Amino acid sequence: MCNLYRMTVQRWELAAYYEANDAFRCELGELEKDYVAPGRPGWVMRQHEGQRVVDQMTWGWPNPRGGKAVVNVRNYDSPFWRSALANPARRCLVPFTQFQEWTVEPDPETGKKRPHWFSIPSRAIGTFAGIWRPSEAGPIFAFLTCGYDGEAQKHVVGAIHPKAIPVMLHDEDVDRWLTAPIDDALSLACAFPSQLMAVD
Repeated sequence: MCNLYRMTVQRWELAAYYEANDAFRCELGELEKDYVAPGRPGWVMRQHEGQRVVDQMTWGWPNPRGGKAVVNVRNYDSPFWRSALANPARRCLVPFTQFQEWTVEPDPETGKKRPHWFSIPSRAIGTFAGIWRPSEAGPIFAFLTCGYDGEAQKHVVGAIHPKAIPVMLHDEDVDRWLTAPIDDALSLACAFPSQLMAVD
């Protein structure tokens, strides 16, 4: 489960990359940090009145059971997520430059879990498949993860953290995620090819 990612490009670069309107909510400044963690603001691209816009939202949905905010969408059939997933207007693109996963088991020498950073070397900006909604404190977002079967250890992320991987979109699939009916959109919820990724 991803709980930290880096965002090292500026808003205008995101607008150019995603062909999005940068004037929407123009009062928003740049992010304070070059990373996004739960409860912190991050950039998203979403559809608004027929055009793609740059927006800023807080990462994490309130947990109905209390406790930490929910940041990753794992059960696509859950009523908790289903209405947002079914509504293309509630889907969004979450840009990143790298994301972090921790090892499941501690390092035998240090006794601590080790962080690993993943990226897509062929592009400066990667894209998580996300959903969003308004809240009393402002708009919030989360992004999808996909599980593994017995082949988990063969995937570059699964070898480090076999439970889930963020759903990352190919550039040619971003429009489908934002506009397609739910079954077609969810067909994109699969592991990104290992050979296109790198890990530090």
